[in-house]
Amino acid sequence: MAQQGQPQPGVSLAGAVDLGALKHKVEAQPGQAGGAPAAGGYVIDVTEASFPAAVQTSATFPILLLLWLPTDDRLFPMVRTLADAVNGQEGKLQLARVDVSTNPQIAQALQAKGAPALFALLGGRPMPILEGLPSQDELKQITDQLIPQIIQLAQQQGITGSAPYQESGESDGGPAEGEAADAVPPAHQEARRLAQEGDYAGAAQAYQRVIEADPQDQLAARERAKALLMARSAQADVRQARQAAADRPDDVDAQLAAADVDMIGGKVDDAFGRLLDFIAAHKDQMAPAHDRLLEYFAILEPSDQRLARARRRLATAMY
Repeated sequence: MAQQGQPQPGVSLAGAVDLGALKHKVEAQPGQAGGAPAAGGYVIDVTEASFPAAVQTSATFPILLLLWLPTDDRLFPMVRTLADAVNGQEGKLQLARVDVSTNPQIAQALQAKGAPALFALLGGRPMPILEGLPSQDELKQITDQLIPQIIQLAQQQGITGSAPYQESGESDGGPAEGEAADAVPPAHQEARRLAQEGDYAGAAQAYQRVIEADPQDQLAARERAKALLMARSAQADVRQARQAAADRPDDVDAQLAAADVDMIGGKVDDAFGRLLDFIAAHKDQMAPAHDRLLEYFAILEPSDQRLARARRRLATAMY
C-alpha cells in the first residue's frame, strides 16, 4: 500500500484462487438484507461495457477503482468504509466498483491477482494501491491519508472536476436491486438497460420512443438528455476539448464540445456560462448553443437555482 505521495504498487495478500471465499459466499443482491452494500452517492458499479467511459472521465475527476466480489461478505466492511470516505469528499472523487466474477477482462487488463484490489485512476492511468484484504490500520491509512493524497495529486494534474451524485441508493444499503428495478417505469426498462450497458446512443433512442408515446414524461426527457450527453462526450479528451475551445472562441462546435465535458465533470455553471457567453457574442450562430442549453436544462431538477439563473440569462440574451 502507498505510504506517502503518489500511490505505489501494493503487496498481494490474495492468491490467484481464493478458496476461502467459498465459505463466505452470500446469495443476496447488493442492498438486500444480508447482501453487499448498494451503490449510491458517489459510488457506482462499472461493467466491461461502461469501463471505457469511466477511464475517460478520470481525466475530469479522480476515481478510486475497487475490484471486488459482491458475494463475499468478508469484503463488505471494507466496501462500506471506502464508500463512506469517498462520499465524505462530496464529489472530489468517485468510487467505481467492478464485480470481477462477471467482468473478468477488467481484472485481466489491470493484471490484478485477486479480489479485492484497489487502484487510483487519474487521467486514464491506473495506479495500484492494494491487493487483498487490508488490516484496520491499512484501511484507515487509505481513508485518512491516501484518498486526500489522490485528490491533491489529481488537482496538481489539472483534474479538478466534480463526480456526479447518484440519487438512488446509499453506500451502506439502500433499496434492494429488485425493488430498484420495480421502481423503474416499464416503458423505461429497455432504455435503462442500454444505459447501464454503456450503450448511451441506444439508450437515448429508446428514451426518445418513450417521449413520443408520452410527451409529458419528464423522467424520460431527463434521462434522454443525460444519455445524449454521454454518447457524445463520455470518451472525449477533456484537455483537448478545452484547449480547442480556448483556441477557437468563435467555433460553435468547439464551445459545445467543451461545454459537454464541463457538464460531465459536474461543472454546470461553467457549461451554462460558456454557451450563454457564446450566444451573447454570436447571435447569428445561437441556434446550436440554444438547443444544447435546453438539453442541459432537462438534466437539472426544476428547483435547481443554477437552472433558474441560466434561464433568466438566456431570455435576456435572446431578446
